[in-house]
Amino acid sequence: MKSQCYPSSPFGEKIDGIPTGRDVEWQPLVDYRRNGVSENTIHGAVAWYHGDEHFHSFGGNVLCYGRSMMKPFVLKVFTDVLEPVTDWKQRAISIASHNGTAEHVAAAQSLLNEEEWGLMQTPLDVPLVQFGRQVRRARRWYNNSSGQHAAVLLGCRLKNWSRVGYTLPSHPVFTEYLKIVRRYLGESWEPKRIARDGDGFPTLAMTVNELAKVYAGLVQSKSEDWIWESMVREPDLVGGFNRLDTTIIKSSNGKVIAKEGADGLLGMAIEHPEFPKGLGVVVKIAHGWNPQATWYVARGILGCLGIELRNPYPLKRQKAFLVPGIVPESFHSRLEAIPTWDDWDPDNDRWYWEPSEHEFWSDMSQRGPQ
Repeated sequence: MKSQCYPSSPFGEKIDGIPTGRDVEWQPLVDYRRNGVSENTIHGAVAWYHGDEHFHSFGGNVLCYGRSMMKPFVLKVFTDVLEPVTDWKQRAISIASHNGTAEHVAAAQSLLNEEEWGLMQTPLDVPLVQFGRQVRRARRWYNNSSGQHAAVLLGCRLKNWSRVGYTLPSHPVFTEYLKIVRRYLGESWEPKRIARDGDGFPTLAMTVNELAKVYAGLVQSKSEDWIWESMVREPDLVGGFNRLDTTIIKSSNGKVIAKEGADGLLGMAIEHPEFPKGLGVVVKIAHGWNPQATWYVARGILGCLGIELRNPYPLKRQKAFLVPGIVPESFHSRLEAIPTWDDWDPDNDRWYWEPSEHEFWSDMSQRGPQ
């Protein structure tokens, strides 16, 4: 008998109450133009929450999986038992979706005794971003969630929970994680679907509004444990070199914690005087992970709040343009003042003459086809 998770049609089945990507009202977020002509348009959805208040949405209340964006909430299950036995690097790597550098691997490995390494159910992987000599042999420690796996195994030992099946939805890890999520969304909240994430842990189907709400709650609960401070103290362990979430944390001077999540998610918990109850903003890219496009959107959103984030690396012969709907209407004038290209960008993407004004071109156009 086939699993219900296995499709029977290339068109996909229609499931009551679960919209597909074809049913969602995606909106354009970023438009890439070459000399004024649009070449690529990145669609997605954005949700803002101020405390428990739905503040702004653009692109529909999309249902998706929170995936790695929810790691800070998974680790809240273990913050009490891990605090006495871990340092800041170990705490930060437990929340990370890291690049897999030597620094990341060392921090993750330090969480467990070497004889415990064989308990890890982390999928084999190679570093997410590689430098110099390329690594071709996949290992568990290179997986971007190796720190989370190691921390969960350590937490299970400290709580006297069995470490057998620690990645299963029947394990106390998942049961307690679900309780954490319900603290922010209400005791009666139920996920529409539970799926296996790429790192092997269960992931919950949540709408972008729900994701924004829990991230707003992360601001309110920032002082109850070490989650926020660990990410601020060790941002390079959260993601790594040139990663968007790491760059946001470092640019905001401790006022924002950000977390990327597959596929195409960015969550930001923002401490800001205009939003005293805590601001949660979530960006979902329709076609999946696109750090550059998400970076432009995040730069616009944070710029409207007075937090400066640099532009991503320059585009070649294209310019990026933001759609005003990514921010509330009251912020449109602020957004308009934030350029999506650098002032120092060399002008190497045009000719230094206009074809219609050039004598040779005008003469050839008058002759017609030869």
